[in-house]
Amino acid sequence: QVQLVESGGGLVQTGGSLRLSCAASGRAFSLRAMGWFRQAPGKEREFVARISRDGSSTYYTDSVEGRFTISRDNAKNTVYLQMNSLKPEDTAVYSCAAGGAGTTPQFATEYAYWGQGTQVTVSS
Repeated sequence: QVQLVESGGGLVQTGGSLRLSCAASGRAFSLRAMGWFRQAPGKEREFVARISRDGSSTYYTDSVEGRFTISRDNAKNTVYLQMNSLKPEDTAVYSCAAGGAGTTPQFATEYAYWGQGTQVTVSS
């Protein structure tokens, strides 16, 4: 069993920055690809970013490419999402997700574990 706890959300003005953290407990963190997703009010959950097990490969949705950076520290069982140049349309609940050990999840349904999420609000 893996538990994920996000932190770092809050209220920020347009153009500001936030750094989200996702702390994982449980086994085999370094064997799990990790992802960040977000869900805005009235909208479906949206993929944001993904990082490979060793951190060597990352992938972003087009709307955050160049502004957001996903990273991980396997020694601390933590994955991060650095968000710069924030826009009002980035407002959402951000959740991290962990893939099954040894898997390479492509879609939300392929992630095995989910955190509760942290609210990010960007004011205009």
